Amino acid sequence: MGNPFISAYVQSDWFGKGIFWGLFLLSILSWTVLIHKTWIYFHVRRASRSFAAQFSEKDPFALQFQKPISGKIPHPYFEIYKTLKSHVLQLLSRNHFYAVLSDSDLGLIEAQAQSAIASAMKRLEKNLFILSTVVTLAPFLGLLGTVWGILLTFSQLQAKGLAGSNTAMLSGLALALATTVLGLVVAIPALVGFNYLKNACREYRRDMEDFSHLMLTSVDLHYRKPIDAEKSAAPN
Repeated sequence: MGNPFISAYVQSDWFGKGIFWGLFLLSILSWTVLIHKTWIYFHVRRASRSFAAQFSEKDPFALQFQKPISGKIPHPYFEIYKTLKSHVLQLLSRNHFYAVLSDSDLGLIEAQAQSAIASAMKRLEKNLFILSTVVTLAPFLGLLGTVWGILLTFSQLQAKGLAGSNTAMLSGLALALATTVLGLVVAIPALVGFNYLKNACREYRRDMEDFSHLMLTSVDLHYRKPIDAEKSAAPN
């Protein structure tokens, strides 16, 4: 007994074969994106844990850290740290006599941290739309094959009648059923992978926000301008 999908493909016409190839290409694209993004998330989380373990609240900007992985893999913790360190040092350099930061300075630094998080999320979620597109498109392609196969079946019945039309009818029904199954087989892993990766993105965003809050708290404790100094600096 041969493979039913191969038999349905061989017996189908050029349009049916095109539907098979479309589903096959969607499957390859879906699995490529899914495996690649899962691999990226694994390395990003491992690098983030390593970076967070080296960070010290007692001296937030004493960490001499070089980006350890290639530019193809994002390192959001490093980008957040680099952004905050750059802006804090820039603001401190403006205060020539006092290494302190005002409330407005801290608000600006927090805004920069949120911008760095948004930029990291944009890069992490890149190409996830492909999975959602496959989830929607694959069942429709399968449905198109179903309708086309049934249409071929009735067309053969009308042209040849009941006599001598069994082979054509069976090939049309095989096309209809095979494309339906393949459409679901392609869409289901894409749906599971898309939901998993989106949930992983949400969880990692919370991790980035926690890390940025840790850095902001440390900066606040070390460099916030004392209230007495703010009052004395205010004009009478």
